[in-house]
Amino acid sequence: MSVRIESDAVSVVDTTFEDVFALIDRWRESIEDFVASSPVDVAAIDALVETLVVPDLSRDGALIIGAGFVAQPGFIPDAPWHLAWWLGHANTFGWTGPAAPSLRRLVAVEDEHAESFRDYTTLEWWRVPSTTGQRHITGPYVDYLCTDDYTLTSTVPAYQDGRMIGVVGADLYVNDIERALLPAVRGAGRRAALVNASGRVVVASDSSRPTGSLIRRENWTQHDRVVPCANGLALLIDD
Repeated sequence: MSVRIESDAVSVVDTTFEDVFALIDRWRESIEDFVASSPVDVAAIDALVETLVVPDLSRDGALIIGAGFVAQPGFIPDAPWHLAWWLGHANTFGWTGPAAPSLRRLVAVEDEHAESFRDYTTLEWWRVPSTTGQRHITGPYVDYLCTDDYTLTSTVPAYQDGRMIGVVGADLYVNDIERALLPAVRGAGRRAALVNASGRVVVASDSSRPTGSLIRRENWTQHDRVVPCANGLALLIDD
């Protein structure tokens, strides 16, 4: 196996996700700066987040299909639970009719007493970064909250005076990630799979390893090489 080909595959993977996290970090910094100096209410947060994420969701060829800020319960005085989240033109969640989807705000149930309310703090994309304080990639999983499709969700925690105020993140369709990364993964080895920190397959050159399937960490050593990538991802490669 060519070391250069392997290195090239890692570079494509890392660059793809680093570009996503660079956007998220820029949004996070703006949100943290805002809440440090301005009164916080739901109208102000929504206006700020819309200004931040809509231009990037609207870019031609944008990989992200949803993005925004999800507040720590109780952080926003007039919205104890709140998702300031926008869906991009490529996101078909909840869209009906012959016209192509438009960029729009996610309508989420935020009344904790409603039957359809969901406590988002129990979900992996919130739970892991809130515990570790680090970036996290959740998925592939079927996101019934924002996409209703196989999704990867990248999130980072946001803070004010050392207290977590929420997470900032972006959604990507797994199909789009496959198109972006599969050529590089195929080039890395006869059987190669990009997996997340839990061993879930993100992209694989082998059809016997479908997206979302699990390769348990204790079995990683059975592969010729385990090549770490950034953000908890790894390439499992067989020559």
